[in-house]
Order: sequence, then C-alpha cells, then structure tokens
Amino acid sequence: MSTTIASPSVYDPGADLTAEATGAVTAKRFVKIAGNRTSGGNIAVSPAAAGERPCAVAGNDAAGGGLVRVVRGNSRVVRVTASGAIAANAEVQVGANGTAQTKAAGLAVGYAVTDAADATDAEISLY
Repeated sequence: MSTTIASPSVYDPGADLTAEATGAVTAKRFVKIAGNRTSGGNIAVSPAAAGERPCAVAGNDAAGGGLVRVVRGNSRVVRVTASGAIAANAEVQVGANGTAQTKAAGLAVGYAVTDAADATDAEISLY
C-alpha cells in the first residue's frame, strides 16, 4: 500500500476564489485581505485603499457579508476601473476606492497592456 503525501498548497496559482466581503465591494476594483477567514471558511476582503497592496480584483458587486469572486494571479490580465488616464505599459497602483491609477509613490501592482481613459476599463497585467 502506498503512502499519500498531503499537499501544502492551499490555493492554485491564478485560480479565482470565492471570498466574503466585509463591506460593500464593487466589481472591477482592487480588494485586499480584511482579516481572518469568515465563519463560512472564506477569506475576508474589503476594498483596497489608495497605495495599499491588493490581493485580487473583485469579479462582481457584493454587499457586506455577501460572496464575491476574487480574480487574481501573476501575469493575469484583468479589467480594473481606471482613475485618470493610464498609458500602455505604465505601471499602476491602487487608486481611490480600489481603482487603478498610474503609479506615483504607491506600490506597483501591475502594468497597463493598452491605453485607458479615466473611468473606463483598464486592462492590467497583475504582478
């Protein structure tokens, strides 16, 4: 009889996850880890503030306590609402209310694969 080795992996790289919103979350905006797992076993997320490290991008709107699909993964291209114009190949950071904005002094979280105008969908390749 063979021995089964348990995997230390919790999530596969780049796989979408189901999380629980601790407050209102808007689709196509960056979210961050908001604390320990919820009573339902999901990771807790909330909107990422300007300059913060996000964990993913919200795939749908959710009220506090609701479930939200979080889209994540290195080199994955996702749509994020732009705050201000973003040029192709420009590095981006989290802007106000979880938007993407051209990197200033914040943490680079990805880069634009094409130009995006203010308040439109920016195509961002995540770091």
